[in-house]
Amino acid sequence: MTQRVDLSTVMDRLAIDDLVTGYAVAVDDGDWSAFRALFTDDARVDYRSPGGIEGPVAEVAEWLAESMRLFPVRQHLVVNRRVTIQDLGGYPGDRAEVQADYVNPMRFESGEDLVGGGRYRFSLTRTDDGWRLSGVVVEERWRRTSSARST
Repeated sequence: MTQRVDLSTVMDRLAIDDLVTGYAVAVDDGDWSAFRALFTDDARVDYRSPGGIEGPVAEVAEWLAESMRLFPVRQHLVVNRRVTIQDLGGYPGDRAEVQADYVNPMRFESGEDLVGGGRYRFSLTRTDDGWRLSGVVVEERWRRTSSARST
């Protein structure tokens, strides 16, 4: 690979990382317009593992907007990101996959905490507007609840 290709791959990885971070921030902030803007028009999201729904982005965003009202405090920590960009004979392609672990602490209005963890599988597509999510699958691996002791 040339330095130009290496730089392009680094720039892609940074843009992909920013997109995944934007996903977590949009959900935590309840910014459903920003959430929708992260996806391709034909993207699908699958939240069935933690008890949610699977479907097109607009439908899932509506469901999330309603569901997240139960949790006035929420935070997604997305870590251990493994990025794989399509390789076209030494050149980066227009598809990518990200596998990332998450920890998701949330608090109900009652003060009870719900914390879950698992793995995200993000599919991405390069568009004229940059990288966009073409699919998200959540694989919950654990969950616990507890009463809050402090704020």
